[in-house]
Amino acid sequence: MNDLLAAKPSSAWTMFTYLNFVVAAVMMAGGIYFLEASFAAKGFYAMAALMLVSSTAAITKSIRDAEESQRLHNKIDEARTERLLMEVNTPRS
Repeated sequence: MNDLLAAKPSSAWTMFTYLNFVVAAVMMAGGIYFLEASFAAKGFYAMAALMLVSSTAAITKSIRDAEESQRLHNKIDEARTERLLMEVNTPRS
């Protein structure tokens, strides 16, 4: 039953992912700022970058939610099977 629980990420990994995101966001913002293009083109790239980050977060959440739902569904099925086996194996008086 312990295999159903996901391992909690370490604080070092969490800090690394936040730092990685901040560095990538700063690099993207700097690249757009120093781009030799019109203000409208820079705005388009900035909106595209924000949309990419937003959609990445949304798809990650959707995948995680589907995985957790499947895990819960499997746990419920296992409990039902165990209960059915207990009912079959108990002698009736």
